[in-house]
Amino acid sequence: MARTKTKAFQTETKQLLKLMIHSLYSNKEIFMRELVSNASDALDKLRFNSLSDEGLLGDDTDLSIQVSVAPKDNKIIISDNGIGMNEDELVENIGTIARSGTASFLGNLTGDKQKDSNLIGQFGVGFYSVFMVADKVEVLTRPAKSKKDEATLWSSTGEESYKLKSSEKETRGTDIIIYLNDENKDFADKSRLKFLLEKYSQYINFPLSLNEEGEEVERVNESEALWLKPKNEISDEEYSDFYKFISYDQNDPILWVHNKVEGNNEYTNLLYIPKNPPFDLWNRESPRGVKLYIQRVFIMDDATNFLPLYLRFVRGIIDASDLPLNVSREILQEHHLVETIKKSITKRVLDALANMKDKSFDSYKSFWKEYGLVLKEGPAEDFENRELLASLMLFASSINPENDLSQTLDDYLSRMPESQDKIYYCVADTFEAAINSPHVEGHKANNTEVLMLTDRIDEWLMSSLMEYKGKELVNVAKDDIAETSKPKVSEKDEDVLAKIKKHLSDKVSDVIASSRLVNSASCLLLPKNEPGAQLRKILEAAGQNLGESNPIFEVNLKHKLLKRLATLKGKQFNAFVDFLYDYAVIAEGGSPKDPAKYLRQLDKYLS
Repeated sequence: MARTKTKAFQTETKQLLKLMIHSLYSNKEIFMRELVSNASDALDKLRFNSLSDEGLLGDDTDLSIQVSVAPKDNKIIISDNGIGMNEDELVENIGTIARSGTASFLGNLTGDKQKDSNLIGQFGVGFYSVFMVADKVEVLTRPAKSKKDEATLWSSTGEESYKLKSSEKETRGTDIIIYLNDENKDFADKSRLKFLLEKYSQYINFPLSLNEEGEEVERVNESEALWLKPKNEISDEEYSDFYKFISYDQNDPILWVHNKVEGNNEYTNLLYIPKNPPFDLWNRESPRGVKLYIQRVFIMDDATNFLPLYLRFVRGIIDASDLPLNVSREILQEHHLVETIKKSITKRVLDALANMKDKSFDSYKSFWKEYGLVLKEGPAEDFENRELLASLMLFASSINPENDLSQTLDDYLSRMPESQDKIYYCVADTFEAAINSPHVEGHKANNTEVLMLTDRIDEWLMSSLMEYKGKELVNVAKDDIAETSKPKVSEKDEDVLAKIKKHLSDKVSDVIASSRLVNSASCLLLPKNEPGAQLRKILEAAGQNLGESNPIFEVNLKHKLLKRLATLKGKQFNAFVDFLYDYAVIAEGGSPKDPAKYLRQLDKYLS
């Protein structure tokens, strides 16, 4: 009879094991993922080694994993016919947890569960997650090219020690026998195990089967990892069907981006843009739809680290060969590889959109209608891709009297005269307000194109961009006065301007004669660095106290209302100035402080 050897865990290992079982995992079900992943690794190792040693496989060439459940005994067995282990390898790989650096790891513990969870990410100790659900675990293993009586049985209750015993096993590989504790008997349910295997291990590289004691064996992972196939072997229909499978969306996607990167950083991405945006698109904290796999093993649904917030509508899969996770594989550690992948796939998605814009503009307009507003968040968040993002923007323009979002910044540049060195835009609440804004009148009269911006974040967008391909972006309501040709003003008009400025001294910083207004009597011109009404609302909603605006009051001395003003004196003059000021406020999309007074004045002057 084989003698049983009892060995104590190392002191550090005891501490680490306790931490593993009771503190690090937020979700008990991942023990199944960890153990199936270990089995897959054992099969991979056997397959690789057999390339140089054909005798390792012998007659057993069909590599697979089988999960068996015995509900009456509250027992689960996970079996593989992989490389197997001898006694020394078993002690080295399981008996000693994180054998290199365990003491230094424990010395770095802070007591902060989240920080400690990230710190432990470099240690490969996922096997011990099984003790979250088990009273006892046995590992029966036999190395390849060994005899059936050269197997080893390892057993432990996850406490002070573990036992080793020479044993027999008919086939090579490893069986992990899990004796579930009373709290977790529900895992001894075939339907629940099937759900977990399909969730976490659907795409592992080997057949994965499940059976209940006395019942027929059922293959679990029938689905193929489509993203790992060469692109030229995948039809458009297969791409669309796979999108519907992973997203539960019945519509075909607008486009997909499929790439495999090899070399130092190996990963594959298959990303989709849905036809319709998700219902929670405007919640920047909502989960994103990119699933992370590592070597076909599902890690997380919400892989937020790999795409910027402005691409939160993208769905799909990233499969990396190796990434630094915490011990439970639940949280990505900060790592240069994560940032490298993020930069790469962000650029690929943006390039795919640029390609669609160039080759299928109608399709791109449909995309922009659904996602344009969220894409406008990009330039403020992604400096590296700012100009590429700017090239993807669609605008309405003064060249088209209809509110048609069909003009790009490149379109604008192609129509600019050589003498023009600025791109002009007007911000308003509606297209009608923008196209009829007093600030646009002079530009239209000079046949200078002006882009019409009406989304709530447009001023913020343009202030983030500042320029495009060397051309400054200029808000027509904040044009540089120094560059505006000043009209000649008579002595009498100078006197009128001075009287207006005196009366409005608490509302405006200056009063000037306009050379740009054509049909309007007056307008408010903001200093170049002061936020407009739209941006002011956003900043104030974010808690910033911007104080009172200090605009310049610009008047059209040729307008009949200004000519009438010149004939008035005293209270009548001041009341008419107030009327002209409110006139300008309304033209900006604002409201007079006393709308009833303005209407009474309007009624009086009309009659």
